[in-house]
Amino acid sequence: MKSILNLVAGILFGLFLAALIWVASRNPSGQAVTLRPAPTERPLIVHITGAVPRPGVYALPKGARVQDAVSAAGGFLAEADQEPINLAQELEDGQRLDIPYAQGFSPVIPTPAPGLVLTPSDFELVNINTAAAFELETLPGVGPTLAQKIVEYRDQNGPFLSTEDIINVSGVGPGTYERIKDLITVGP
Repeated sequence: MKSILNLVAGILFGLFLAALIWVASRNPSGQAVTLRPAPTERPLIVHITGAVPRPGVYALPKGARVQDAVSAAGGFLAEADQEPINLAQELEDGQRLDIPYAQGFSPVIPTPAPGLVLTPSDFELVNINTAAAFELETLPGVGPTLAQKIVEYRDQNGPFLSTEDIINVSGVGPGTYERIKDLITVGP
């Protein structure tokens, strides 16, 4: 009787195993599901001009504020009049932001003679070894705090040997250096 029970149990187990293999190996029914990427919203295109280091056209995410556009353009120049600017205002697609200069300041854009092409060497470079803090503030992205850090670093460590050494100053990273490298010198 025990052998008959073992035989029946073995047959049932074999049928169960065969059914499991058949279910697992058969072709699926229905159609395959195709996943599509999530829709992305069109960015806002904003034109920013005036007292910023990198005026131009920027693509910003929907819901961006004036502060986001100013940050994308490198922040305010030291000569910017920030008072009339509402940094919390939401931007609209195609909007133009003009950041005004403070009273008494205006952008200095040299006008070359006809046929003359200006290079950065044609401008008066800021000597980072001798410039006072207020002179360093004329550089794009360098405000009063960073200018003071540059002066303090120079006083503690001696003169800069190359313009690239300014990266050693806390707060001056590769991005800031790229913006100012053609505007600074360490002297003759």
